Formats: sequence, C-alpha cells, structure tokens
Amino acid sequence: MLNRLIKTEEDYKLALSHIDKLMDARANTPEADELELLATLVELYEDKHYPLDLPDPVGAIKFRMEQLGLNQPDMVPFLGSRSKVSEVLNNKRPLTLSMMRSLHNGLDIPAEILLREPGADFPGDMSDIDWNRFPLSEMAKRGWIEQDSDLQNSAEEIMRGMIKQAGGTAMVSEACFRRSPGPRENAKMDSYALFAWCLRVLILAKKNRLKNKFKKGSIKQEELKDIARLSYFHDGPLLAREYLAKHGIYMIVVPHLPKTYLDGVAMLLEDGSPVIGLTLRYDRIDNFWFCLLHELAHVIKHLSRKDIFIDDLDLRGHGAEKEDDRESEADRIAQNALIPGKKWENTPVTNNATVANVISLSESLKIHPAIIAGKIRFEQKNYRLLSKLVGNREIRKHFPESF
Repeated sequence: MLNRLIKTEEDYKLALSHIDKLMDARANTPEADELELLATLVELYEDKHYPLDLPDPVGAIKFRMEQLGLNQPDMVPFLGSRSKVSEVLNNKRPLTLSMMRSLHNGLDIPAEILLREPGADFPGDMSDIDWNRFPLSEMAKRGWIEQDSDLQNSAEEIMRGMIKQAGGTAMVSEACFRRSPGPRENAKMDSYALFAWCLRVLILAKKNRLKNKFKKGSIKQEELKDIARLSYFHDGPLLAREYLAKHGIYMIVVPHLPKTYLDGVAMLLEDGSPVIGLTLRYDRIDNFWFCLLHELAHVIKHLSRKDIFIDDLDLRGHGAEKEDDRESEADRIAQNALIPGKKWENTPVTNNATVANVISLSESLKIHPAIIAGKIRFEQKNYRLLSKLVGNREIRKHFPESF
C-alpha cells in the first residue's frame, strides 16, 4: 500500500496500478479506504504536475454568448462600444480589468478564466480612485510608461502596475493617496498627478538600490551643518547625494508634473528606507539646499510609515499655509543648519545686504553665497534683490539624466 505523498512519476504509475486493482472494492472495507486514499494522492500529484489548461478568455466569452443567445450588440454594456466588441472578439484588443469585471459580474465568467491564471481573482477594490484622471499622456511622453494609442482604456492596469513596482497597494495607496492634504500642499494641487509623481520616485529608488541600509539616528541634527557646507563646492549637490546614500537615504530627482506645485517630498520605501524626492522646479542653488535640508529634517525628526511630507515651499510663511509644528520645526532645523541663528543676528548683511557682505559671510560659514542671498530675499519678501547671487540654472545641470 502506498501511504505517502506521490513525489515521482514512478510513484504515480504505481498508484494508478493499485487504483485499477481496487476499482471494484466494496464500501466500508479496508480496500475501499485504500482506494480513497490513493485517489486523493493521485489528485494532488496531478494538480501540481498536470494542470488543466484554462479556456481562452475570448473563447469563453463566445461560448457564454451562445449559451445565452447574445449577439455582438448585446456585448456593448460589458465591453464599451460596438468597435471594442468586434476587436475583442477578433483578438485585436486585449481585455481590460474593467471589461473583465463586467463580464464576470454580468455573464458569470470565472475570474481565473478571464485572468488566465488558476485560482486568480481580481485585484482588491480601489473604487475611490478614478484611474482615468492620472496624467497618462504626460507620463508616456516622459517614458514613465509605454506609449499606447489606447492609454485611457488601460489606465487601471498601467497604474496598478506602477503601484506594484513602487511597493504594493497596502503601502502606496495609504501613504500617497488616501490621506489628508498636508500643510504645505497647494489647494490647486492635482492629487492624481502628485500620486503619479510619488510612484515614479519610489520606483526609481527601488530600481537603484543603495548598498548601505538606513539606521535610525545615523545622521544627527548637528551633522546637517556638514551637509550644508557641501554647497561651497561646485559639485555640492552630487556630494550631498553621495553622503546621503552612504547613510542609506535615497535622493531622487524627478521633474514635477503639471499641477503638482511641488518642491520636495520625504517618504519611506516598504523596507523603511527614507526617500527624499526633489523636483528642482526652481533651478536655483538657494532653493535646492533649503529644500534638501528641510526634507532631511523630516527624515531625522518626523518621518514614520504612516507619514509622507509634501512640500510646496512657495507656501512657507504664507498666510494660506496651515499650521503644522513639524513643518515649522523642519524650517528651523534647515535654516539653522545653513546659517546658525546667532551668526545671522551678528552679521552686517541683515542691515546692509551688499554683494560684498554676502560674500564675506559665505566665506566665513563656508557655504555658497546663494544661500545667504536666498534668506535675505525671503525675509525681506523682495525677490529682485541679489538675483545674480542665487545661482539660477545651476542645479539641474548636475542631474542631466532627469531632464
């Protein structure tokens, strides 16, 4: 008697031979019990090694149409239009998830047949998301997704694919989409464009894994001054990215999408690695360094799995900005790392913002003059001041792969 799992073809043939001999066994006898056991073992082996091919989805649709006496016009509610019905039934158009759900719910065609995967079911419901509101054309233009003449009909598949690449539905949708708007988010911001941009940042981080793992507390607040001093060097932005990478922190540059009004983001990968995303929408040295240190302050002080910090720095100090102690603290930390408060109070540049005084202070602090010029312009709300010192068009050139 074979009373163990069938693991080889030889075991399988032996079991079939025993079954053939026991086919006439009477009920409630040891032989009948043995027959039942062998049949179960054979079924388990066949399920694994001889799976039945699922029917072709289009064939299943045609079969169901014949069963129910339906013609092509009757399929419009399930597939979208007469032309789409014709194309699907002639294998010229793939089924979308939306079509599959309609066919499953309306015609009772099993999900595993439509998905062509044994035991498969449709992805979890995200009914509050309108997949067609994502900026698919712009994303395709930038090479984030493949060019397709029918992007809108494949919107759900495309975006679910990006969500999977970025870390999965559970993490991404909660962090990037199903959340309350933050204090530094512009009221005009398109949440779908923002979501797509965040996905792109996370995907790029996962594609370019860092060698070093992040350890909480590996960068102290005091060390931000050392990062600020990297601004003194011509290739400072690249040195900063390298410094952060050694501590397991990603710095990813992705140009902003229209209607995102975005400078920077701080968020986490599913493994807990911090990701700082920057748009460089203002190609200026002062903006880059303040934004980078602001997001890094969030990483050090505030970032957790349930958080994502979205920052439109145009709202900083603006009356429309919502109160949030964490944003204010990140501002203070970044500003003090760039220019210590006591140093700022005791410098003549605050009362006499000449080029000479700006250069003198930058030499003393070993930071780029653009940072000092930017602070003066912000505090005085006069953005015509020192415009030649803020380093226009001096950052993006370090990241040509992103532009």
